[in-house]
Amino acid sequence: MREVTMTPTWIVNALLNVGTREIKGALHNSLILSWWKKIKRGGIKDDETPWCAAFVGAMLEGSGIVSSRFESAKSYLTWGVKLTDPVYGCIVVFNRDGGGHVGFVVGVDAFDNLLVLGGNQSDVVCIRAFGRDRVAGYRFPAGVQIPEEKLIVSRAEMTRSEA
Repeated sequence: MREVTMTPTWIVNALLNVGTREIKGALHNSLILSWWKKIKRGGIKDDETPWCAAFVGAMLEGSGIVSSRFESAKSYLTWGVKLTDPVYGCIVVFNRDGGGHVGFVVGVDAFDNLLVLGGNQSDVVCIRAFGRDRVAGYRFPAGVQIPEEKLIVSRAEMTRSEA
């Protein structure tokens, strides 16, 4: 079993991309397009298609962990190891109208909302607060030691859109 340091590599990779945003119109962010290529050969060729799963997959793949390799956020509901409670760095899958959303848990706020580091959160990579009532599941990479530390309490803006 691979041991995880305090900050898993996939979270380090994800944090390096905070602020990356899609470009409205005919131009597309080449970094987001590269994330599509990491999870799907050929893949999707725009940054308007919901790209939260491409972000999560690319961060995992860049850490040497095979992702779900699908563009669907809900594809992570059957990936890796199922968790009953969130831990730092786990993947969280949310229900939303028209599909799902996926990101990495990096903490909780004072109201016990999950702080999620994800892509395509208001069209940008950022950390936002999400209510637990929308959680469909928590997952962790198979073969990687699951951290035992409690989630850190911090602050983040409440999510308004995963588009």
